[in-house]
Amino acid sequence: MTTKEKVFQELCLRKNSGQGKSISGEELARLCGVSRSAVWKAINFLRQEGCAIQGTTNGGYVLTEQADILSEEIFRSCLEKNFPNLKDIHAVCLKQTDSTNTHAKRLLSECAPLKNADGTLTEAGAKMNGAVIIAESQTAGRGRLGRSFVSPEKTGIYISIIIVPQNRRIQPSKITAFAAVAVCRAVKKLYKTECGIKWINDVFYNGKKICGILTEGSTDFETGQIESAVIGIGINIEPNRAAFDEELLKTAGSILDEKSEANVTRAELAAEVYGQVISVLNEDEKTAIGEYKKLVFMLGKKVRVFPLAGSSTDSYEAVANDITDDASLVVALSDGTERTLFSGEVSLKSSELAAHIN
Repeated sequence: MTTKEKVFQELCLRKNSGQGKSISGEELARLCGVSRSAVWKAINFLRQEGCAIQGTTNGGYVLTEQADILSEEIFRSCLEKNFPNLKDIHAVCLKQTDSTNTHAKRLLSECAPLKNADGTLTEAGAKMNGAVIIAESQTAGRGRLGRSFVSPEKTGIYISIIIVPQNRRIQPSKITAFAAVAVCRAVKKLYKTECGIKWINDVFYNGKKICGILTEGSTDFETGQIESAVIGIGINIEPNRAAFDEELLKTAGSILDEKSEANVTRAELAAEVYGQVISVLNEDEKTAIGEYKKLVFMLGKKVRVFPLAGSSTDSYEAVANDITDDASLVVALSDGTERTLFSGEVSLKSSELAAHIN
């Protein structure tokens, strides 16, 4: 960690503690293990980057506004504030990566076996269970069905969470559904905004998609069981017309509009989303599925079903009737018969999406 990062961390910790008091240059130098001159240079660098650091008459410094800087230290301080039991997780914060899911899978591939023969976690498995990778931008972000996920810097966050459950079967569809619930909870708590879910993995606000979720599993070839899962979550926080082309702007939205002020930092949102995901995964499954069902806004509406990776050749119209306990979608055909969808994709007419305005 650089001197600048250490100084910023100490200023943030003082601010987040609620004390609101300044910290002297001498104290910062002691805590960071550097000279007073190095602290002074770090303070100037941080101010040039946009941090609102005020000098006081007694020679101390205070962070008057929380800068929207995404780092492991700031993420951890935000997480510890609301989820203190999660402070010891393995976390990685990156300025840029190809894909947080791909990065997560690279970490898993470098580990020793994740589970012992009896299903208990190895040391590597325990470390990787609950690990999180956060990036400010992605160069090759991925969505479901092989689609790309545009991931510009500054206006969104991109998170992947590794799950290695002990003695427990992994069901990717359930994990995806629970992660969508967690995102809705986090956005509601921090932004006072109600979101909805389009089965199975898209979070919508004001008729547009603001979040996509991609869950990928890693299989143990000896047992044929899914040994671990990686939950990828991409959230658009602010509009980004420079990154999104006109076609994408028709469907992609953001939590904030162009007139809104961002009073929530990306580190705060990342910490809240992570904490909520872990919380939902540890809850009673029936409770989580019940909440998911309430948030899915397409129930009772006519949808077009694309059973084969979005192919229009085999698509058909149906009415979305229900969500099963394993997060599958039950649809009714025109002849009254029902089908249960375990995979595939469904779409709503634009008029139906436009009607979903919170």
